[in-house]
Amino acid sequence: MRILLVEDDPMVGEVLESSLKDASYAVDWVKNGDDALAGFAAQPYDVVLLDLGLPGKDGFTVLDGLRRKDAAVPVLILTARDALADRLKGLDGGADDYILKPFEMSELLARIRAVTRRSSGSRTPVMNNGIMTLDPATHEVCLLASGERFLLSNREYALLAALMLRPGGILSRRDLEDSIYGWGEEVESNAIEFLIHALRKKLGREAIKNIRGVGWQVSKSG
Repeated sequence: MRILLVEDDPMVGEVLESSLKDASYAVDWVKNGDDALAGFAAQPYDVVLLDLGLPGKDGFTVLDGLRRKDAAVPVLILTARDALADRLKGLDGGADDYILKPFEMSELLARIRAVTRRSSGSRTPVMNNGIMTLDPATHEVCLLASGERFLLSNREYALLAALMLRPGGILSRRDLEDSIYGWGEEVESNAIEFLIHALRKKLGREAIKNIRGVGWQVSKSG
């Protein structure tokens, strides 16, 4: 999953970027409102984390711009502004959540998982394609037929999560790279194939299917 982080404070931004990457998210960090809107126009995102006190266009202006471009992407406001008027303005302006600084990283990650579930139409905490489940909180896969469980590495989880969000859909190499790597991260030419090989070794060859010349998919049972 790919996150757009909009935060002008370098110390806060560095901590958030590092922690989100450790949690298997691809992160693009921008430091002002204009770059946020430009980045969003150039790249699809699964979640936006938005500070309000930005140089140039402020967070409310950015939120309005994001909603004009995409009504579906989850937006979480991260701010020190605790006034009721600001909270109402943010939520009524289209934010999916409003989180006051300082906050625990574990809570932010849980809230990201919650808005991601809502945006995908799921009410359960795990992803399920009828063949296996994937727990975003623990990065654990369970094969439903056998009950076997496997713990995935960060990269393995990121790739499988991208596929499990769209069971039955075909994702190209570029789609998968965009879900795993942020701006400036080096992508080796065979990185996707290596990760898929590692996942198939754990989960079985049929866990991820190759659609020759197009991409990869996980099946949707039923």
